[in-house]
Amino acid sequence: MGKGKVGRDDWTMAALQALARGGITAVAVDRLARELGVTRGSFYWHFADREALLVAALETWELRATAEVMAAVRALGDARARARALFTEALGGEEIAGLEPALATQTRHPAIAEVVARVTEARLAFLTEIFTDLGFGPQGARPRALAAYAAYLGWLELRRTAATLAPEAQLHGPGSSAALDHLIGMILTPAEPPTCPGRDLKWRTDT
Repeated sequence: MGKGKVGRDDWTMAALQALARGGITAVAVDRLARELGVTRGSFYWHFADREALLVAALETWELRATAEVMAAVRALGDARARARALFTEALGGEEIAGLEPALATQTRHPAIAEVVARVTEARLAFLTEIFTDLGFGPQGARPRALAAYAAYLGWLELRRTAATLAPEAQLHGPGSSAALDHLIGMILTPAEPPTCPGRDLKWRTDT
């Protein structure tokens, strides 16, 4: 990418890729400038300092990976279509591989901690909304949202750390489509009532 063609978005995306690759220490202005094929002057045209770049990069991630996804899903009419679209997008795509697991390990940095907390809160609230729309009651929607988000984070971590052991978790690995469809089906399927006798069935007799 030649000098004069590098904009603010190029810098923020380069910073996010660096975060995914090596955490906070990898967000180095000189290294990013070399990768983008520009001088440090290009950086200071867009940002006051490295911290400003980091904040802008995190805000870009928050917008693209959360706010824009939620808006697109809400535009769909059917509750089940919304749910399936959300999980297909979240689990079946990854704009910058390994970014979210990497951010989870860097929350000692205040800027990352703040954005990760805000994103987590927004996503859990949205997942609770999704499951409420699917007919889960107040006592079921929130636990289902927590379980679904845990499955999402685990899936991304498995993709990052076990490429050869779990190729199904990769974006285009052998059996990945079937594995993803199975996972989404499990997340969206209501739990079966217990079948064993005893106190586990007490809830049936209390109605």
